[in-house]
This record gives sequence, C-alpha cells and structure tokens, in this order.
Amino acid sequence: MADTPRRSAAPESEPDAAVPRPDLPARTDPGAERPTGDDYAQAQLGGPRGHPDLAPAPMTPQRAKKTPTTPGDGHTA
Repeated sequence: MADTPRRSAAPESEPDAAVPRPDLPARTDPGAERPTGDDYAQAQLGGPRGHPDLAPAPMTPQRAKKTPTTPGDGHTA
C-alpha cells in the first residue's frame, strides 16, 4: 500500500472556501449558568420568599375566619 494523497470533497472548480458563520453575541461570563425556572419565578414575584422588601401576603377569608380574635391563655394543648 502506497501513501497517496486524498482528494478533497469539494469540486475541483471551487477552492476550499470556508462557510461563513453568523456572529454570536459575546458572553460576559462563559462559566455562568443559564437561569432556572425558579429564577424566573422569583424575578416575576419580586424576590425570594420572606424578603423584607416584599409586601405581606393578603389574608384569605378562610384564614381570617379561623384566626382567633381573643388571645388564649398561652397553652398550646
């Protein structure tokens, strides 16, 4: 077996021209992870649960009905 040069897959009439690729936007941090569904939900709600900048959750009518109006004597049982 003799070493013979291989022919290129491109036709003889066309030189080996590189296919132009679209320019991709530069990433600021290539090691950064993509945002998760939790990240999107926190951004939509305004922050993580219990954050002091968020307004308190409104009391539902059922919870208002169950909440005692007078304090008990301190015993839990």
